[in-house]
Amino acid sequence: MSQGYYDTAQVCLNGHVVTTQYETAIEFRSKHCGECGESTITNCSNCNTKIKGYYHLPDVFGFGSDVVSGYCHECGKAYPWTEAKIEAARELAEELEELTDEEKELLKKSLDDLVKDSPRTVVATTRFKRLVGKATPEIATGFKDILVDIVSETAKKAIWG
Repeated sequence: MSQGYYDTAQVCLNGHVVTTQYETAIEFRSKHCGECGESTITNCSNCNTKIKGYYHLPDVFGFGSDVVSGYCHECGKAYPWTEAKIEAARELAEELEELTDEEKELLKKSLDDLVKDSPRTVVATTRFKRLVGKATPEIATGFKDILVDIVSETAKKAIWG
């Protein structure tokens, strides 16, 4: 049985997937994102490793998805879209007038643990729910809009069901 291989994904800096088959379907390549106009990348900006895309298996059609990881599989660093969303959530935390400065800092520190599935994810989700629960519905919706694509599945289920 022959082995499969990963194609390269092309993703814009805001995280929109342009193609997960950059090497094998060149007609889908684009220098800029069709959704937001941002530049696209195919390699980790930290270590230059290709971003994993579609997984090709011989004699199997349709094995793969258009979902791309938030972190590089080689160096472990966050991709630009993950960093940008975490930073946007941190900025939104500063807008929470209902929280003390100490609570805002706790909330911002918890964001890193929401996007990774780790032992601290449960602590982070509990803290996030408690602190964001003090916010207006508009702010809570803003957090969901920013974070829903990058938080771990564990955090997503705990926070939004």
